[in-house]
Amino acid sequence: MEKETHTAEVKSKSQVKRELHLLHDLGKQLVALPASRLRTLELTQQLHTAIMDARRFKRGALKRQLQYIAALMREVDAQAIQQALNDFQRPQQQQVEALHEVEAWREALLAGDEALLDELVRRFQHADRQHLRQLVRNANRERQLNKPPKSSRALFRELSALRAEK
Repeated sequence: MEKETHTAEVKSKSQVKRELHLLHDLGKQLVALPASRLRTLELTQQLHTAIMDARRFKRGALKRQLQYIAALMREVDAQAIQQALNDFQRPQQQQVEALHEVEAWREALLAGDEALLDELVRRFQHADRQHLRQLVRNANRERQLNKPPKSSRALFRELSALRAEK
């Protein structure tokens, strides 16, 4: 008879430690998650209870509870939980990116970028070239006179409204 050779993947001690640290960090994220979001995840009852308990603890007790949560997470699909957390954060990231884009538009318009103004008017049907130019002129004048940035804020709101209609 031939012996069967097992090619089971043997993990190094370092790899096991890295995975435990990842589970520990994921446990911290779950403890910080609002209860309404936590309920949407598919967690075991024991894991859910451990997470809810961890919210009451401080310092050493919290550290031990997080280790317990990490141990419980070995039994569940941690990748699915991580993906769900990433999905929760995605809308916030998109909002931040949108704000950065509008801020870049405003700064470019204040710097005199006529090509961007043409692009915005072409891209957004409700864009009013004359109104945008007036806001840019007023904002630049306010900057020169060291006045509060009222027009700059109005320009930002106008550009945000245009981007929202997208």
